[in-house]
Amino acid sequence: MPKIRVLITDDAVVIRRLLSNCLAEDPDIEVVGTAANGQIALAKIEQVNPDLVTLDIEMPVMDGLQALAAIRKTHPRLPVIMFSTLTERGASATLDALSLGASDYVTKPANVGSVGAAILRVRDELIPKIKGLCRRGPAPPTLAPPRPGAEASKNFEARPATLARPEILAIGVSTGGPNALSALLPGLARNFPAPIVIVQHMPPLFTRLLAERLAAVSGLPAREGEAGALLRPGEIWVAPGGFHLEVERVRDGICLRTHQGPPENSCRPAVDVLFRSVAQVFGDRALAVVLTGMGQDGLRGCECIREAGGQVLAQDEASSVVWGMPGAVTQAGLAGKVLPLHELAAEINRRVPAGPNRAGSPSLAGLPPQASLAKAP
Repeated sequence: MPKIRVLITDDAVVIRRLLSNCLAEDPDIEVVGTAANGQIALAKIEQVNPDLVTLDIEMPVMDGLQALAAIRKTHPRLPVIMFSTLTERGASATLDALSLGASDYVTKPANVGSVGAAILRVRDELIPKIKGLCRRGPAPPTLAPPRPGAEASKNFEARPATLARPEILAIGVSTGGPNALSALLPGLARNFPAPIVIVQHMPPLFTRLLAERLAAVSGLPAREGEAGALLRPGEIWVAPGGFHLEVERVRDGICLRTHQGPPENSCRPAVDVLFRSVAQVFGDRALAVVLTGMGQDGLRGCECIREAGGQVLAQDEASSVVWGMPGAVTQAGLAGKVLPLHELAAEINRRVPAGPNRAGSPSLAGLPPQASLAKAP
């Protein structure tokens, strides 16, 4: 199999050298060129024909955002990974880059103690993303046996005559997630009758800015998850970077819980952690949606939701940036429907119709919608 051809773009010589040395150690990757700014990168794309480009965000002459916009005009499908700093400015610029069509991002190693530690971190973060975006990674494993009568990649319904109306929408997403969420959430009903909890694989600070942007595009109040916050219909909560997010029953209803337990699937927050708690608290009144993402986080959590009688939807391969997470759920026979991104909101609205909560709600009956969360500016 041909090696993955990578073009590295960064104005810092030390970063270019670090990335080149790190990627050169992988037998499946070849660094075919480096560039000190976006203008040079645009010229080298035509010369070396890379399979993937890395772009630093802050560069002289032409920065990463300008270069990305130019690349998308001539190479709309070329995978691009942004390199950003773990600062508010860097996080904001990264979200801008994702909205402009960047495939994914990696935060620059800082304060890791040594060059060796920096190389290790880059290797662990960057190489899997390169292989995932270039379709050279392993296919999503089928770790759970398909449910009786289910076939991988085909739509099916679990006990269609007895499906309960969901009283929570739980979403798990990773690579390609910010754009997928920005496309999905505006399609939900403005009076959406259930709380929405989201795990998007992102570091601290990024998740707060993501929540603010989702509030702006969705018309629904959205905020980074806070321990003790009560769930109310029509509110969006995004798991904070570096913390797992769970739901738990308390005297006044059902609230959020955050903690820094061990990472699962190399992730914190992890989709599996949230989904397990949703299954335990909401049982057959849970609806889980697994969107684009690398790896298989969410697979075990979807098993728990299905075993509790809840429902699962998955994004299809064609509309996913990476079909790892939804692919694993689909291949395990756990998805009630596998749909393109543009059809998911309508399906969610059909399954969670607006109107009074049915009797027997574990937590939300009688709670006013959108009462505890001001819409982010």
